Amino acid sequence: MKKLILSLIVAAFVLPVQANEGMWFLMHIERLNYRDMQKMGLQLTPEEIYSVNQSSLKDAIVQFNRGCTAEMISDSGLVLTNHHCGYGQIAELSTAENDYLTNGFWAANNSEELKPKSLSVRFFVRMDDVSKRILALVNDNMTEADREATINKEIAKIEAENNEGGKFTVSVKSFFQGNEFYYFVYQDYNDVRLVGTPPASIGKFGGDTDNWEWPRHTGDFSLFRVYADKDGNPAEYSESNVPLKPKQHLTTSLKGFEENDFAMILGYPGRTNRWMPAGGIAQNVEYAYPAWVEASKTSMDVMKTFMDKDQQVKLDYASSYAGIANYWKNRQGMIDALKQHKTAESKRKDEKAFQKWASKKGNEKYADVIPVINNYYAKTNEISRHNNYLSLLIRTRMATLPYRLGNSIAYYLEQNEAKQAELKPKLDSDINDLYEGLYAPAEKAILAAQFKLYSTKAENPAPMVAAAAVENNKTDTGWNTYMDAAFKNSIFESKEKLEAFLANPDVEVLNNDPLFQLSNDLLTRYRYKSDEEKQMADNFEHAYRLLVQGMRLQNPDEKYYPDANSTLRLTYGKVISLPADKRNDATKNYYTTLKGTVAKYQPGDAEFDMPKQLIDLYEKKDFGQYADKDGYLPVNFLTDNDITGGNSGSPVLNGKGELIGLAFDGNIEAMAGDVIFDDQLQRTINVDIRYVLFLIDKYAGASHIIDELTLAK
Repeated sequence: MKKLILSLIVAAFVLPVQANEGMWFLMHIERLNYRDMQKMGLQLTPEEIYSVNQSSLKDAIVQFNRGCTAEMISDSGLVLTNHHCGYGQIAELSTAENDYLTNGFWAANNSEELKPKSLSVRFFVRMDDVSKRILALVNDNMTEADREATINKEIAKIEAENNEGGKFTVSVKSFFQGNEFYYFVYQDYNDVRLVGTPPASIGKFGGDTDNWEWPRHTGDFSLFRVYADKDGNPAEYSESNVPLKPKQHLTTSLKGFEENDFAMILGYPGRTNRWMPAGGIAQNVEYAYPAWVEASKTSMDVMKTFMDKDQQVKLDYASSYAGIANYWKNRQGMIDALKQHKTAESKRKDEKAFQKWASKKGNEKYADVIPVINNYYAKTNEISRHNNYLSLLIRTRMATLPYRLGNSIAYYLEQNEAKQAELKPKLDSDINDLYEGLYAPAEKAILAAQFKLYSTKAENPAPMVAAAAVENNKTDTGWNTYMDAAFKNSIFESKEKLEAFLANPDVEVLNNDPLFQLSNDLLTRYRYKSDEEKQMADNFEHAYRLLVQGMRLQNPDEKYYPDANSTLRLTYGKVISLPADKRNDATKNYYTTLKGTVAKYQPGDAEFDMPKQLIDLYEKKDFGQYADKDGYLPVNFLTDNDITGGNSGSPVLNGKGELIGLAFDGNIEAMAGDVIFDDQLQRTINVDIRYVLFLIDKYAGASHIIDELTLAK
């Protein structure tokens, strides 16, 4: 990992928000941001970005499969997102014979588009502020449990009032640590089909080595299509469904851009913790994240040994491995960045200033906030380490599968024949789903490695695991032998063994099953909190809410944005360079070129191999209309937008609202960005839309897709 560059870091809640900082609600753009955006180059009105009564940009932005962002780019339901966002579905649709993940896929027409089992997009309809309504029902004298119950009861009413008889999904969410509440209305479409994807050697070019790094040369995109019934309403998959006619789709720009041009991003950022206290940052750096990193690497190393031996196993586990690898590097980068920038120390200075403010007359309700928060973190450091080791353990499929299926089977066996007949189809479906793509030898080896790590490193592990650790002397050999026996003697070892058990079930056999017992033990431990922990958590939640409330009162003239929580936000900034880097052949270090991509080519290397056809196009300089005015073919570029996980696939738009790129990553120098914004180093790494179109047209020969688009030349 490269050395991090030093820069001055300031807490977002103390000093004025920088022009490019913030993940803003669309309904507040006119009041909070519009003037700044105009000065930077925005040419749209606020109503053209967000309107309830007419189509606007927000109607072209969708949440993709609940974890990424995507955008409508044609009037026939065409959806653009990242390759890594569609990775799981592409892998699912692939087989060893038809390996779309490795070789790519391009549907020649609608009939060739492929439907994955489960994939949805979510359109944002509207939002509104219900803070006064909800907060009028609670007070500071309530226990946290009573407060939560009161709020949840009112949330249920608000959601029922706005779902129009089930037509919409309504979600009420808390912001500023429970000091504000907004409801969001969505419409979900579940018939979404794969249209096209480049091969992994383009879509994932650079692999784990280049992940979170710049300069970057990745064609991280994929294409899907949303289908609806003949009236444009959501409908489950049917051959009679037709491509959706969206309310709005983006115009795609071929005009390019220059450094310092305006750039805005709309998307669904997943989670930030910009208000996190110093104690929480220190806990993550010293206890939680190191455990996560170690446990992630443990799973990755074992998984890879099996993926390298069998192509079908590689496809079945590709998405899981990619997800773990991404967060493994992310967490290690955050450890390094937060240490390098001394972020916890910076926050402590702010908290000291807050404590001084809280001691003044009239602010007494905030006087105990910092001591309560610090006490909580001091007493939960080891718990956080334990929970991260355990969290990675139960992410392995066979750690939870026996619990999920075993308890369903136990309930099924308690019922009469009529009820069993009613439950059986769902039980069979769950069994098929949970065992699909599961490779028992890999699962057994991963579990053995994770059990050894957890029992060795975590304080107070699950009782059965602790006992097994003593029995097996905490060695690899001991744990492998233990897991061999557990799998051999378990009805959950395979789908076939479980189905054989259900043909002649015995409750005693189920209750004594070694994997069922282990799985129950893990989940019970994962959910366990002592009475002291529960009380500390309640005290902490109350104090944290008051901390955020007090800090906003302490500096009432500042503009504040809430932490990300998978709701639609807008961030704005500009196209901007990092300092010159000799690894980048570009004239300025805000973009990369196909020349630089080919320079990284390593034949046969899993991360840096590339298709010969792409090299041929480069050597012929056959870039078509997608070359920059200076003659090179652009690949990736940088902006200083404020994004995080969940923004993957978000559109990068110019001042006219035209699509110029696709966000897919951040830079490792600013890995602390989820906790604190670095105005000097924070960068978003984007795929240039011209590279996307070049690959669709010149590389894949799918010009019919280009014909669907609305192009600005």
